[in-house]
Amino acid sequence: MEILEALNFTGLIIGVVTFLIIGIFHPLVVKCEYYFGVSCWWWFLVLGILGVAGSLFVDNVLISTSLGVLAFSSFWTIKEVFEQKQRAIKGWTKKNPKRGKEYYS
Repeated sequence: MEILEALNFTGLIIGVVTFLIIGIFHPLVVKCEYYFGVSCWWWFLVLGILGVAGSLFVDNVLISTSLGVLAFSSFWTIKEVFEQKQRAIKGWTKKNPKRGKEYYS
């Protein structure tokens, strides 16, 4: 019991949270581009800005760091949404047939 009390799990928890956030954002990029196109990029901008603001104002290190990871994962996702469109154009992923003109303009 004394050993567990001496260990600091914060780094491991932040690592797991980072892994989960990145793991969630990957399929989110694919689905958002498929259903909404690249016009959804601003959602991630707003989420990123909120994450930065939250990270600055939260005292808890674990939550503040997690919000920072969420914020910068959101900013990275903006780039990925546009790259996802290019992957769809190249045929590497599915195109939404309802938005066919977007892939040829």
